Amino acid sequence: MALPDRLRLPFSFDPNRLANDLQGLSAVAWIEHFVRQNYEGDWSVIPLRGKAGATHPVMMIYSDPGCREFADTPMLAACPYYREVLAAFKAPLQAVRLMRLTAGSVIKEHADHDLSFEDGTVRFHIPVMTNPYVEFYLNRERVVLETGSCWYLRLADPHSVANRGGADRVHMVIDAVVNDWVADVLQQAAGRGHAPS
Repeated sequence: MALPDRLRLPFSFDPNRLANDLQGLSAVAWIEHFVRQNYEGDWSVIPLRGKAGATHPVMMIYSDPGCREFADTPMLAACPYYREVLAAFKAPLQAVRLMRLTAGSVIKEHADHDLSFEDGTVRFHIPVMTNPYVEFYLNRERVVLETGSCWYLRLADPHSVANRGGADRVHMVIDAVVNDWVADVLQQAAGRGHAPS
């Protein structure tokens, strides 16, 4: 099955409840993303699921493609709506993270190898907080991601983000193993024309 590089999925999540759970984590420290060469400014993470048994912050936020055992973090336990959101995904979930790009920060163009439907692992994005001045480019074409929407993005392809607004941009980023449910959802989204240009 050939898929477009972007698909808006037929799910939507409550922006107010997404924001409330984020507010509930206000005392939790964000962990600086460790791949410094890929960004300028502040790109940081709160892990909601990570490598089982990981205690070091870098290992908690690392989306390890070789890892077979993932577990919820204490941060997820404090977020009832985020747990409800994740329950909507009927596939084996790997790393799940809140990823924050502060105002004025930039993620340089890069590609995440083996992160595509074709390679067996998909990444879903759910914007928790965003603004009209966030510029997300995939294959040099802009994708506008609205709060509460849900997207499959083929991030094995080149992509970049610039937050040119005055507020933080926070996404819930979900890595999942491709199974029949994932294949069905993506095929339905592609068939319904949820792939805006």
